Amino acid sequence: MTAPYNINQNPHKGNRGLTRAWHAAKNSWCGIVYAFEEESAFRQELTLLAVLTPIAFFLPITPIEKCALITSLILVLVVELLNSSVEAAIDRISFEHHDLSKRAKDFGSAAVMLSLLIAALFWITICIPLAIH
Repeated sequence: MTAPYNINQNPHKGNRGLTRAWHAAKNSWCGIVYAFEEESAFRQELTLLAVLTPIAFFLPITPIEKCALITSLILVLVVELLNSSVEAAIDRISFEHHDLSKRAKDFGSAAVMLSLLIAALFWITICIPLAIH
């Protein structure tokens, strides 16, 4: 069985090296801008990152702890972007209610919730001892 198209004819696969990296960076930036403009959850989570990152820098903790706090917040954004892409793909297929579409969207939502839980656990675990002392 052959592929429906020749992968060598895909116009998006022709770039190599720095050109490919440049186009990938532009596409990534467009994705972030689009998520900011269209996804309220992404804006809320980005606000959380913007507020808590300076706090992390001023906390009297080790550099690795600061990194863990900030990385946990970035993870939430990553998972939100993946969730939004699943939702966009499902919506492109159809707006009709379908159990598999609902399941896919619910899985994405659950992934975001779990990433928020991870971030909360990091912040609580690292910050509670500071509040006690």
